[in-house]
Amino acid sequence: MNPQAPVRAADDSWLTVVYYRFRAWRGVRPFWAGLFTLIGGVPIAYFPYADLRLGNITIAMATTAGAGSLIIGVLLMTLGVALWFQQGIRVFAGVASILLALVSLPVSNLGGFFLGFLFSLIGGALALSWAPGKPQDAQEPQDARDTETAYATETTAHADGGRNSAG
Repeated sequence: MNPQAPVRAADDSWLTVVYYRFRAWRGVRPFWAGLFTLIGGVPIAYFPYADLRLGNITIAMATTAGAGSLIIGVLLMTLGVALWFQQGIRVFAGVASILLALVSLPVSNLGGFFLGFLFSLIGGALALSWAPGKPQDAQEPQDARDTETAYATETTAHADGGRNSAG
């Protein structure tokens, strides 16, 4: 258990208990990578189908690659959710989201006007850089002296006052 984590009392409110459970759930998975990738897929899928109205004028941002934009956006959102529930695919999901973000630049309105592109790129980089933590029991000893053996000082490098003979 983390020594810096707050201690839960028996009379905590239900909201506090939910917060602590969510925090524990979030801590063992690439949560932020999944969130950024999920958020990045939304503007990539949305903007090619959006209409902007200025008074009586309607500006359609639809492109010929609307289906491609929708596929890229849905794939990015799926990768974001998959990162939360399948931590083993983090390398694949990271590389795939970076590649999909790069493909979204020419396909879907400059990657959702660079908004979806940047979120997906950051999410993919976070997925690639995330590594699962080790449990407290499996971590290496804090003190290097714990790993030394009793005979570590009697090697040939330390014998004869630290001088080595060459022959």
